[in-house]
Amino acid sequence: MKIEVWSDYVCPFCYIGKRRLELALEQFPFKDQVEVEFKSFELDPNSPQKIDQSIHEVLAHKYGMSVDQAKQANQGVGQQAATVGLTFNFDEMKPTNTFDAHRLAKFAKAQGKEALVSEKLLHAYFTESKHIGDFETLADIADSVGLDRQEVLNILNDKNAFATDVRQDESLAGQYGVRGVPYFVINQKYAISGAQPTETFMGALHKVWEEESPVPVLQDLSTEEDMSCADGSCAIPEKK
Repeated sequence: MKIEVWSDYVCPFCYIGKRRLELALEQFPFKDQVEVEFKSFELDPNSPQKIDQSIHEVLAHKYGMSVDQAKQANQGVGQQAATVGLTFNFDEMKPTNTFDAHRLAKFAKAQGKEALVSEKLLHAYFTESKHIGDFETLADIADSVGLDRQEVLNILNDKNAFATDVRQDESLAGQYGVRGVPYFVINQKYAISGAQPTETFMGALHKVWEEESPVPVLQDLSTEEDMSCADGSCAIPEKK
């Protein structure tokens, strides 16, 4: 089973949705046969790299609300994050353009470390209040998972490096009609939109597995125990 996840590194519900999917996978008996692949999506491709506003001010301006209202909204999101063990530090977050972070993730994918870097980027932005649009910060993240720091800096300074990979993901999202993230596509056939409850992901995993697994998963309708033979011997039913 393959799950493709479109997300952005400054999207709070993307981090929450990612964690809920992971919690569902922990309970899924066939988790070792599930591949999760992260896809690029930019919530605001025109965002500058450096923004001299707090995330509360950015949200207030974007949705035409007061800063206090934005703080309340962010507090609510933070409470949802806490239910899955995440800590969001909204007051210190550094809004930025995420295109270069996505390019780093594509390089990490080529090195087999996409999942590690994706988690590190989300944690850096939401919990550690790091500037994930800054090249040195991105190089630090890459270095922390064993990627070559200088190679990463060379890639980041070449605006064309891995840019096509990011654009291809975004183009495919457009073909699927993705307008918001997180967006999960299972086996290129089933879709889940948003940071749905863990139970929703669990139900989807079982449904897809049962429908598409080459080995059928049988539902046991037996009503009596010890009425069979195995390993050269037969069970003797107890007298009732």
